[in-house]
Amino acid sequence: MGGFSADKIFNESHLDVMKELGSMGTAHAATALAKLINRKVTMPVPNVSWIEFSNVAEFIGGPESIVVGLLVSVTGQIQGMMMFLMPISSARSVTNVFLGSDRAVEDEYAFGDMERSVIEEVGNIMISSYLSSLAGLTNINFKPSVPFLSVDMAQAILSVPAIEFGKMADRVLFLESQIQVQAEEGKENVDFSGCFILVPNLHSFYRILRALGVE
Repeated sequence: MGGFSADKIFNESHLDVMKELGSMGTAHAATALAKLINRKVTMPVPNVSWIEFSNVAEFIGGPESIVVGLLVSVTGQIQGMMMFLMPISSARSVTNVFLGSDRAVEDEYAFGDMERSVIEEVGNIMISSYLSSLAGLTNINFKPSVPFLSVDMAQAILSVPAIEFGKMADRVLFLESQIQVQAEEGKENVDFSGCFILVPNLHSFYRILRALGVE
């Protein structure tokens, strides 16, 4: 059985609903991050779009670009997965905010235990904020797994959801966020970017839209 086409099923009103979810998730994430680091965090409303599964890697620097990815599986009344992806430069900016920017880095692609812990915490906050917004608006019960962190080429990281869900959907919901953290006195603000891909199965997509009153 072939996969469904999002273009044939989802229209602009559906995308508007997802943009609203993105806006709420962004607000929650900014608040949570600000509390965690005790600094002002600014996050504009994310860009939201349906993109072809096969083109996701191009939106994050190309198939061979090295990225940091956090993968969460979603179970319950909604089933699927969500990924938070960051370029290496953004992941390094995140660790600098928490651990200091004056540390010597021998390998820009390697992260120590403390750095990985920081990235996992920030990624978990981001993912949880979006999923919590979705749960609050839909009143649907679901449970995210513990995030799994990986540093690899974009094509390799994206192979996991592609294998799991690529046969069911030819497109995914793609949200791109820009984050700015207010710097300490005398230093420049820290900017980094990240993106999400939400990959529910077809049944879960319908459940979400029905719960939001979108036909």
